Amino acid sequence: MNEQTQIATMMTEIGAAARAAATVLATAPAASKEKALNAAADAVWDQRDVIIAANKQDMAFGADKGLSPSMMDRLMLNEDRIAGIVSGLRAIAGQDDPIGAVTEEWTQPTGLNIKRVRTPIGVIGVIYESRPNVTADAGALCLKSGNAVVLRGGSESFHSSQAIHACLVAGLKAAGLPEASIQLIPTRDRAAVSAMIQATDYIDVIVPRGGKGLVGLVQREARVPVFAHLEGICHIYVDASADLAKARAVLINAKTRRTGICGSAECLLVDQAFFDKHGDVLTRDLLDAGVEVRASGTLAETAGTVQAKPDDFGHEFLDMIIAAKTVDGINGAIAHIREFGSNHTDAIIAEDDSVADQFFRDLDSAILMRNASTQFADGGEFGMGAEIGIATGKLHARGPVGAVQLTSFKYLVTGDGTVRS
Repeated sequence: MNEQTQIATMMTEIGAAARAAATVLATAPAASKEKALNAAADAVWDQRDVIIAANKQDMAFGADKGLSPSMMDRLMLNEDRIAGIVSGLRAIAGQDDPIGAVTEEWTQPTGLNIKRVRTPIGVIGVIYESRPNVTADAGALCLKSGNAVVLRGGSESFHSSQAIHACLVAGLKAAGLPEASIQLIPTRDRAAVSAMIQATDYIDVIVPRGGKGLVGLVQREARVPVFAHLEGICHIYVDASADLAKARAVLINAKTRRTGICGSAECLLVDQAFFDKHGDVLTRDLLDAGVEVRASGTLAETAGTVQAKPDDFGHEFLDMIIAAKTVDGINGAIAHIREFGSNHTDAIIAEDDSVADQFFRDLDSAILMRNASTQFADGGEFGMGAEIGIATGKLHARGPVGAVQLTSFKYLVTGDGTVRS
């Protein structure tokens, strides 16, 4: 049996097991899912030394591949980050169970009572790159929403993901739920990705979480429906009405807190009127923080900036680099974001309510913020416990994809011998 055939056989077995597990999870008691997630959290904390040792193998692999510092940061796990994983698992466990929730109910003149209730999607395939915490986040959210999940982590996080997955399986065992509820593909071979995105018999939806190359590949070749998590080309527009202290604090946090996440600011737009009043304080703050500022227009006059090239705008750097330019007020900012944005997250710093209202009304990004760092574009920060990704499309799920967003619905119709005339 050649390698391609082996992978095809393995993926069929994984898919069939996931489909069988999904039928059990669809009616699993909320208490069982909660118990599984809390037991998984216990296991992650108990096994933190094992997880960190596995992560060291992945960090060595990433260094050999020449990953950038920001990508190495995405990959790295330490005790604090593992504590964050544990906290996320417990937060998801403690959420209300979405399955069976009645989202709408009405009675027709015919006497029919109609309820729309949440139901699992079925089997979800998640394809992600270097962040090993996605293993826990995705596994937990899918379980909470009554879905089986097939996880395909990145080659860089191979060992870390396996160690975390083992803890999730321990949680399933403790709660008496099928081990196949959360499966991790045990190979780095990219042929597994191709098999997943073609597996219409077993997988109901694919969630790709990664760079533009991965998401583009999945969108082009998938036969399974896709929740797209596109690149985070996040803009911050500083309006003439902005409070200077707020602008300075938000901008530095949005760019430098963690540069390798999709909520990191990648472009600064400054109202020319703000610049005329306050000068180049924002670009100097960025430079002082060690950020490479690729500027155009008036902002390029600041010593230490780099002249921006056309393709610097609309680019996801995921590094200590930001594109920057002045614009002619709110209309100039909106025009720029419409041309270069990715519909992920965009923020305005403004005290003028009418300007902020126009920003919120005229832009159609999945997340729009006012006077807040784009680094808050995260399911955990939205109270979802965690997220699988930030969906930038408009169908089914949009913005942070948590447990509720991983459900569908069905209609329950009750009559009393009711017939149609």
